[in-house]
Amino acid sequence: MTQAATLSSTGFDLTPPTEPERERLEADLTAEEARVLLHHGTEAPFCGGLLGEKSPGVYGCRLCGLPLFKHETKFESGTGWPSFYAPYDEDHVKGVRDSSYGMVRIETRCARCDSHQGHVFPDGPAPTRLRYCINSVSLQFVKAGDPLPDPLHRGDRLP
Repeated sequence: MTQAATLSSTGFDLTPPTEPERERLEADLTAEEARVLLHHGTEAPFCGGLLGEKSPGVYGCRLCGLPLFKHETKFESGTGWPSFYAPYDEDHVKGVRDSSYGMVRIETRCARCDSHQGHVFPDGPAPTRLRYCINSVSLQFVKAGDPLPDPLHRGDRLP
């Protein structure tokens, strides 16, 4: 019996990858992508390839392709990492308490594949006052009008 799909409010399938799917997705990662996405690492500030990206489009999870942020919510935070004030869909990003390194923060993870994205802080701009501080290596940018990557063959499409 197959598991019923869990859909986000924007219609994306949030069902976690199966073990064989996960193994296939993880096999395509570089060492740096694996360190950040799978082992909760952080890339060096001001080095990420998406920091200066200003084109219209969507930022999706590098591992599973789920859209996580829209270009309209990106802002310059001065921190050295791409920053966003809101997720693409609240259902697509989950927060997990992180007390590593003697700090208490909220780690952000992809709601579908559970990969590490970054952290969210309460010091962003209006309207949310949140700053989703995300590793470039955790994201895959898709220009407006281009199809989303669909490595899980879920039929993911932007509305």
